[in-house]
Amino acid sequence: MGQEDIIASQYEKLSSQRGLFEHLSHLQRLNTLNVLDALRQRQEKTLAPLKRGQLRQPTPADWQEYFTDLGQRSLLFWDTLRQRGDNTLAHERAGYPLLLKFDHETLIAGADLPRPVNYSLLRILPGPEQQIGSNGQPVIIIDPRGGHGSGIGGFKQDSVLGESLRAGHPTYFISFSHSPQPGQTLADIVEAQARFIEVVSALHPANSKPIIIGNCQAGWALMGLAATRPELPGLIIINGAPLSYWAGVNGRNPMRYTGGLLGGGWMARLGSDLGNDRFDGTWLVSNFENLDPANTYWGKYYQLFSQVDSEAARFLDFERWWGSPTLLNGEEIEMIVDDLFIGNQLSGGLGRKSSGIDLKRIEVPVVVFCSYGDNITPPQQALNWIADVYPSDLALHDAGRTIVYLRHASIGHLGIFVSGKVARREHRGLLGAVEAINALPAGLYEMLIDDLPAPSGTGDVQYRVRFESRRIADIHDDVEPARDDDREFSLVERASEINSAFYDGFIRPWLRQIVNEPIAELMRRTHPFHQQQVLWSSLNPALWWLAGAASQVSSDRRPARQDNPLLAWQELFSNQIQDTLNVYRDMRDATQELCFYGIYGALSVLISNKPVRNLQAHADQQDQALIERLQDALPHGGPLEALVRILFLLGRDSDKAGKESIEKLIQQVHLLVQDYSNEPTALREAIRLQNLLVFAHPQESLRSLPLLLPDTKARQQVLAAVGQLMPELLTIAGAEGEFWRELHALLEVPLPGFSLTQPPSETDVIQQEAPAELSPPAAVLPSEITPTPAPVIVAKAPKRKASKRTKGPKPQ
Repeated sequence: MGQEDIIASQYEKLSSQRGLFEHLSHLQRLNTLNVLDALRQRQEKTLAPLKRGQLRQPTPADWQEYFTDLGQRSLLFWDTLRQRGDNTLAHERAGYPLLLKFDHETLIAGADLPRPVNYSLLRILPGPEQQIGSNGQPVIIIDPRGGHGSGIGGFKQDSVLGESLRAGHPTYFISFSHSPQPGQTLADIVEAQARFIEVVSALHPANSKPIIIGNCQAGWALMGLAATRPELPGLIIINGAPLSYWAGVNGRNPMRYTGGLLGGGWMARLGSDLGNDRFDGTWLVSNFENLDPANTYWGKYYQLFSQVDSEAARFLDFERWWGSPTLLNGEEIEMIVDDLFIGNQLSGGLGRKSSGIDLKRIEVPVVVFCSYGDNITPPQQALNWIADVYPSDLALHDAGRTIVYLRHASIGHLGIFVSGKVARREHRGLLGAVEAINALPAGLYEMLIDDLPAPSGTGDVQYRVRFESRRIADIHDDVEPARDDDREFSLVERASEINSAFYDGFIRPWLRQIVNEPIAELMRRTHPFHQQQVLWSSLNPALWWLAGAASQVSSDRRPARQDNPLLAWQELFSNQIQDTLNVYRDMRDATQELCFYGIYGALSVLISNKPVRNLQAHADQQDQALIERLQDALPHGGPLEALVRILFLLGRDSDKAGKESIEKLIQQVHLLVQDYSNEPTALREAIRLQNLLVFAHPQESLRSLPLLLPDTKARQQVLAAVGQLMPELLTIAGAEGEFWRELHALLEVPLPGFSLTQPPSETDVIQQEAPAELSPPAAVLPSEITPTPAPVIVAKAPKRKASKRTKGPKPQ
C-alpha cells in the first residue's frame, strides 16, 4: 500500500468517526426533544381539567358515595381477575380450543396431511341473516401465529372475518392448534397452506381466485407463499406485517434494535432448548407487553377498574385469547429470527442476503394496511420492502405490479386486527373495494377513506373509498434517514452468526442432554406471565370468599354519580401514573437507540464498514436502459395500442378514482367488448406497455399517436371507441374536455359541428354521435378487455418532492 493509500484510508476513518459522533449527537438531541415534547403534551392533557377549574372540592356526601362505589368496584375488579385465571385454566384443560365467534366446519385437518402440521382449513358458516353470493370471490383469512393463541381474526363479531361474511363472500379460515406437530417446519406450513388455497379454489371453480388476508406473522408468510406459488391468490391483503425489519425512523421504532442489543439470534436457540426443542410463545407475548408498560401494568387494569360494570365481559373475552400463548418448534422460531428479524432476508434488496424468495414474482395486486400508532410493525417496516424490490417508480411500472397501501393515523398493532371500529371502517372499505383494486393499472397507490354523514334516520356511518397515485418516495413521507442503517444492521447479522455458532458448538450439545419434557413443562408453568393468572384464580385458597362477596355486591350495586368530583380526581391520579410510566418507556427506548448506534456504529468505524447499498445509482442505471428501450417503442403499434394509450393519457388528468366510478366503468367495458374474446395475451401486453410509455414519456406518447393510426378511418374508429367507453367526454369541460378536443385536432378528426382550429365554448358543447358503421368498434377491440378499464381511473399524482434515495424518472 502506498503512502497516498494510507493517507486516504486514515482520512476515511477520521471521516467515519466524525460522522458517528455527529450521528450520536443528533440522536441525543432528537430523543431529548422527543421525550420532553411527549411529556409536555401528556401533562397538558392530564392537567387540562385542573387548569380549567373543573376539579371542584368534594362534599362529605360525595366522599361517602365515592367510598361506597370504590369498595364495590374493588371487589368486582378482583373477582374479574379471579375469573380470568379460572378461564385460563379451563381453556388449558379443554385443550386450547379455537376462540372463534362464528360457526364453522373443518374441511382439512393439517394433522392428516402427508407432512403433518398444526394448521387446519375451516369453512365459516354464515348466520341466519347473512347471505353469501353464489358468484362472490372467496376470502381466506390466515390466523397469525406470533406467540399468542389462535382466533384473533374472528374472536368477535366486528372483525375481519365478520366483515367478509357481511360483504357476502364465501369465507374460510386457516387456524392453528396450540402445539406444533413433531418435526414441523415453515416449509411444511407453506405447503399445507398452498394445499388449502387449492381446495378453496376448487370449491368455487366459477369464481375468481380467492382473496387471501394475512395478519402480522401470517402476512409475511403469505407474501413468501405468493412469491413461491404466484398462481394461487387472486388478491393479497396484509395487515400489520413486518417485511422490512431493518427499516424505521430515528427516535422511534425501538423494537428493531432488540436483536442487536441481545447479541443476535442465540437467545431464540436458548429458548427452544429450554423448552425441549419447543419455544414458548409466552416470551414473545411478554416482549409485546414490555413495549408499552403504561398499558401493561396500569392502563388496561385501570380501564377495567373504572368501568367494571360494563368492561368486565370485554376484558375476560380478550384475556382468554391473550392469556393462552402457543408453542413453536425450535426450527420455526430460529428461522424466523435469523432470516426475518436479524437477517431481513425476505425483501432482500441490493447488497443484502436473500432467502431465495423473489417478491417480484407476485403477480396479483398487493394491499398493505399499517398504522403510525403501531410500535411493533411501523409503516416503514410494512412498506419499505417496496423500495427494496422496486428501486424506482419506473421499475414498478415495468414489472406491471399494482401495490396499494392504507395507513391508519393512530391505532396500535393489535387494534389493526381486533378493533371493532377499524373492522367497520378500514376492513369493510378494503373488502368493498376489491373489484376496484383489481382494476387499478400497474403502479403504487394510497387508499383513502373519507367519512360521510350518516343518512337521516339511520345510525350507520358511511364511507367513500378513493385511490391516489403515489411515487415510491412518498412511502418515506419525504423524511430521509440521517444515514444508511444497513451498515449497523449488517453488523448485527454478522455478530448474530458468530454468537449463534458459539452457542451451537459449546452450549447447545450439553444443554439438550439436561432438559427433558417434564423440566421444559415446569419452566413453562413457572413463567411469571402464567403465574400471575394462576395465583389469582380459584386455586388460591385465600380467595375462597371472593366469588360470594362479589355476587352479593353485584346484587346491591350503588355506583357513584358521573358528576362526583372524586371520579375526576381519580382520573387525574391514574393519568399521572400512566404519564410516569410513559416517560420511563421513552427514556428506556432512547437509551437503547443510543446504545445500539454507539456499539455497532463504533464497530462499523473500526472495520471501515462502508454502506452496502447505493440505491440511487442502481435505480438510475436500470431506469436509463429501460427509458432508451421505451423511446424506441413509441411509434410502434396499431389501433389497439392507440386506444389503450389514449385511455392512459386521459387517466393522467382524471381525479375520478372512487370505488363507484371504477365499478361503473368495469360494467361499461364488459358490455362493450362481450363479443370479442380472442388474443387476450396481446391485450395484456398492450396495456402493460402503453401504461409504461405514458408514465415515462407522456408528451412523446401523445405526439406519436398519429404514427400508430396512419389512416383516417382507424382514427375515427378509435375515437368512437373512447367515446363509447367514456361518454362524459363528449360534453365535459375543463382539462379532460380540452384534452379531448386537442386529441381530435392532433389526429385531424373534427368534432361534429366544430372546426379543428376553433375550440368550442362551454355553452356550445354538443353531444358527439358516433357513425353507425363505427359501433361497435370491432376493428379496435380484437380481444376480451376485462382489465382495460384500469387506465381511465388513475388519479393524478400529487406533485411531491421525490426522495433522492428512490426518486423516479422525470417525465421526458
